[in-house]
Amino acid sequence: MKILIVEDDFTSRTMVYRLLKDAAECDTAVDGEEALHFFSTSIKDKTPYDLILLDIMLPNKDGQTVLKDIRDMESTAGIKGLERCSILMMTALDDSQNIIEAFRSQCEGYLPKPISKEKLIKAIHKLGIELKI
Repeated sequence: MKILIVEDDFTSRTMVYRLLKDAAECDTAVDGEEALHFFSTSIKDKTPYDLILLDIMLPNKDGQTVLKDIRDMESTAGIKGLERCSILMMTALDDSQNIIEAFRSQCEGYLPKPISKEKLIKAIHKLGIELKI
């Protein structure tokens, strides 16, 4: 299992990393540009991510744009359907406009902050991903 955690807030990023690091190989990105770099490298190296935890409010490129760019990269690489990575949006933006936009851009889940261990595990399991945390 390979996970990319995209979160600009140090405390949130560290907490999520610590929860998942023993259950999966985890990389962290602090902004949208870095996330896209990690993602494109994983595609080129044929070591794609299984799960991306993606914040919406990010510097350099927001999470909604990153989500669309990831789906475009997957499409260009011929990655479709169940082969695509699962993307779980983690954000303080819990308004219907952001939720609808994220699902239209093909995220698999939406987790409002604040994030707790229990909420994170439940959201990941809802995606059909079993992690032993």
